[in-house]
Amino acid sequence: MANQPIIRFENVTKKYSDDTTVLDNVSFEMERGKFYTLLGPSGCGKTTILRLIAGFIEPTDGTIYFNGKNINNVPANERQVNTVFQDYALFPI
Repeated sequence: MANQPIIRFENVTKKYSDDTTVLDNVSFEMERGKFYTLLGPSGCGKTTILRLIAGFIEPTDGTIYFNGKNINNVPANERQVNTVFQDYALFPI
């Protein structure tokens, strides 16, 4: 299964209820066994992409595949997705 994409976005768009478009027709693949970093300015859609992959929100349009299956058919608890947020604390402040 080398070079098999584990996550694939096909023409994904995400709009919020106030008609704010965060992602517009986004397509990319993430290969199994590789590490990826999402970089960009505030508000460019990094967190939205992670929320879509994790199943916290659904795309307005387009399809997301996880292990070759439409992500809408894979329960969030079976996606084995981990997130490391930028802000963290080792000790209470």
